[in-house]
Amino acid sequence: MRRPCFYRPMTDTALAAPPTATPLAAWLASGDSHVQTAPAHGVLTPVTLDGFSTEIEALATGAALHDLGWVRRMKVRCEDRFRWLSGMVTNTVNDLGSANGAWNLVLNAQGRILGDLSVWRKNDKLEIEFAADQAERLLAHLEHFIIMDDVELALRDDSTALGLTGPRASDVLARLGLPTLPEPMSHVAADWNGLHLRVRRGFGVLADHYELWTTTATVGKLWKFLLTGGATPAGFSALETFRVTEGIPAYGVDIVERDLPQETSQARALHFNKGCYLGQEIVERIRSRGNVHRHLRHLELDGPVPPPGVTLTQNGADAGHITSACELPLRSGPRRFALAMVRAEAEVRNLPLQYAAPDAAGTAQLLNGPPTL
Repeated sequence: MRRPCFYRPMTDTALAAPPTATPLAAWLASGDSHVQTAPAHGVLTPVTLDGFSTEIEALATGAALHDLGWVRRMKVRCEDRFRWLSGMVTNTVNDLGSANGAWNLVLNAQGRILGDLSVWRKNDKLEIEFAADQAERLLAHLEHFIIMDDVELALRDDSTALGLTGPRASDVLARLGLPTLPEPMSHVAADWNGLHLRVRRGFGVLADHYELWTTTATVGKLWKFLLTGGATPAGFSALETFRVTEGIPAYGVDIVERDLPQETSQARALHFNKGCYLGQEIVERIRSRGNVHRHLRHLELDGPVPPPGVTLTQNGADAGHITSACELPLRSGPRRFALAMVRAEAEVRNLPLQYAAPDAAGTAQLLNGPPTL
């Protein structure tokens, strides 16, 4: 007889409470520095730490050290963990390497996107990572589908993460004697300077993206060590700008519940030979019978930065809308990028799109690859 399954949720009080400071933000505030924080992904995180232009320069050409305290980490345990989790997400679980991860979408039965998460495998162990502002909804959804399965979900509430992002991120780690990872979506444990760390390299387009997991009690110590290795502190404002520059979508901003997986243009989240999962029928129907009528696309702008929701046009016809946009201040001059949901017919000839910002009009060009900075 199977023993009963259970899921250890966050308390209702914690879920309903206003955003609280991440462990790093709380530690920085306890010192002499006066750190400005703002809500992001359901928590309070530093906005800027070393000046916006300096932080952008570090992300684009160096190594930026930043808060990842908005990421939640959860163990998936017990006998049915691989089979059950594979049936809940869009990417491979069973075929992950013993020290690898994969980004996934979570769908409802109609194939609409409920959220996103990363699955990480360590030998026969599984963990998932997701944003704090998705926690209540995602975990309620996952719990609903633990029926007769021997599965246990356990929140790792004793740990937090720092991010190290930039083309020289590996140099900083190597200088300190920390492990570097040659491939994205891989990870390794490290016992270093009295700290037990989990080092993960995530997905990046223009830079390496590392996560360094430590205990909440030692996050300040790790922060100091990484600064001595040559990293530049950066806040969430610069990180968001660089995210849009890389063309990496965020759930709740560029991807929302009404969207279908193929509309996001994120093939890295889909695996077509993994077996059955919730929402797979819709994904396969789109794959076999035809394309969707719109796609999330990366754009470079010539004109002012428009707010989210601004309409794109082509030859006077509706061509889609902006989901996020930014201005990247570079030494060579500012550049502007956006993510947008674009109608398929407006992509055919790769002609410029037009938009009207509050103060002026501009044009947008579809990017067919990563920009060169």
